[in-house]
Amino acid sequence: FNEVVAVLSSPMAKVVCWAIASILTYHALAGIKHLIMDAGIGETMRGGVVGARVVFLLAAVSAAIWGLLIW
Repeated sequence: FNEVVAVLSSPMAKVVCWAIASILTYHALAGIKHLIMDAGIGETMRGGVVGARVVFLLAAVSAAIWGLLIW
């Protein structure tokens, strides 16, 4: 157990955990955007651009939150 704690507390392991969490969060947010678009909301070009910007913004905020939680 102590060896696992030592490995997971290394900076490289924290970066890997942060990257995986951030990527999965972005993927989930983009999936929600696509489900909303499948329901007929935001299907225009402008709606798609706004939706993509919202997803990028939320993903950036959640990546920062993941960083704070991991470190």
